Amino acid sequence: MWRGGKILFNNRRSVLDCTIRNLSPGGACLQVESLVGVPATFDLLIDGEHAPRPCRLVWQSDHRAGVEFALAQSHTPEGGDARDAHLQSAPRAGDLIRNELLGLRAALDEAKFGVVLLDAELRAQFINRAFRRMWRLPDSKADSRPAFVALMYHGRDTRAYEIPESELDAYVAERVVEVKAGNPPPRDIRLASGEVLRFQCTALPSGGRVLSYTSVTDIVRHSDELEVLRAALDNVEEGIILLDAQFYAQFINTAARQLAGISPEQAGRKPHFSQLMNDTRLTGTFDLPAADLDTFIAERIAWAKAGDPTPVDVRRADGRIMRAQCAMLPDGGRMLTYTDVTDLVRHADELERLATTDGMTDLYNRRHFLTLAGAEWSRFQRYHRPLTLLLIDLDRLKTINDRFGHAAGDAAMITMAETFRSNRRESDVVARIGGDEFAMLLPETDGAQAQIVAERLRQQLKQRPFTADGVAVSITVSIGLAEATVSMPSVDGLMKAADRALYQAKAAGRDRAVVAAPRQDTPFDMAAE
Repeated sequence: MWRGGKILFNNRRSVLDCTIRNLSPGGACLQVESLVGVPATFDLLIDGEHAPRPCRLVWQSDHRAGVEFALAQSHTPEGGDARDAHLQSAPRAGDLIRNELLGLRAALDEAKFGVVLLDAELRAQFINRAFRRMWRLPDSKADSRPAFVALMYHGRDTRAYEIPESELDAYVAERVVEVKAGNPPPRDIRLASGEVLRFQCTALPSGGRVLSYTSVTDIVRHSDELEVLRAALDNVEEGIILLDAQFYAQFINTAARQLAGISPEQAGRKPHFSQLMNDTRLTGTFDLPAADLDTFIAERIAWAKAGDPTPVDVRRADGRIMRAQCAMLPDGGRMLTYTDVTDLVRHADELERLATTDGMTDLYNRRHFLTLAGAEWSRFQRYHRPLTLLLIDLDRLKTINDRFGHAAGDAAMITMAETFRSNRRESDVVARIGGDEFAMLLPETDGAQAQIVAERLRQQLKQRPFTADGVAVSITVSIGLAEATVSMPSVDGLMKAADRALYQAKAAGRDRAVVAAPRQDTPFDMAAE
């Protein structure tokens, strides 16, 4: 029961109101707004009492203080023993111990965590207010010194536990056995309210136990959220590696471990990112020559340290293509993601191939040829290196189609494409630019050299007849050849010159190569026009 009171000090000229808690014959716990200026000894006037009690401060916190009452001093009888008088005036040892115990209990009563003191028979000698609040334990029950098992059944009866009812009795029995054994490992208890308490039990020399119940709801909730996040990340198809600010791997999901050949044990050791990259030498993860691995690993480490968000495509030894991306985290760490883009890249390559090649011959189409020819023309203008164009036309395609069908005409053009492909250099650009017309652009090749190429192609085609309806059909072609000159305004001028030569070859009876006659125009003349 709480009572009001006043703290008197400074020869009783200074007065502070207070609330008196846990009043006993030897002392009390005082609740006061502030103890600033209050000396170690003072008088306490309790409501309902006429005389103040002399007090000594035993302990104090922000708004609490534990005090012990001084014993009334007896007058020493005349001629009496001085030592007896001293003994009568001195506090008794039992009172001091009791006062210290009161102070300890008062302090525990203010603690934010639940505390239960059990004796050797596991009966509660003290239950603080935090425990009573946590378990909705009435004061009448708490003050009756209940057995520990009774406290457990109180939790059962109030449906405090987040445990199926059919398992409650077994749960209570298991907890009692643990406490009797003494010093069990800490255990987290989930209440039906959602609160999580961390239970700890410590055995005392007297045979009793100290039980503590600390709320860890926020910690457990964050831990649960982290576990949910980890589980979610562990089940996505993308490989994910989370690095801390020092680039140690705090998390490597299953997909990333499989991609890099990392065992769960290795991931559990939280290796440095540089170690992960160096380990790829042993696993042979990437499709790279051994001589290039050092440079590759150094580039990847620098990429992660820079937090470069630019995606990087890496080809694995098994042919798959992984797209790596790096994102900087607020704490200075990095999140690295690895996505299998093999199908995406193949699809993109296929789309590019379809957009740039002729479907029948698999050579470049007209649009892509003009793009590449434009680039070569720019190089010619800068460096004035030789550049020659061949325009090649299949002779009498209409006759072949009319006699043997369009499939025969297609077969003739496919044969032409195969011949051109087998004769081209890496720098040459070969394309089907429309119908039965083909183009071959020859960088670093002058007109005389191009004539040799043209004649070789023409002769090879004549020697590669194809069969149509059981008949061997020979292929002849007409070729117009033009060498780039500075007088030409653009690549279109080069194509027009080759086209004029092609027309001349056809007009002269086909099955021949004709070199375009150089025009007499000069850059000055053309500018004048």
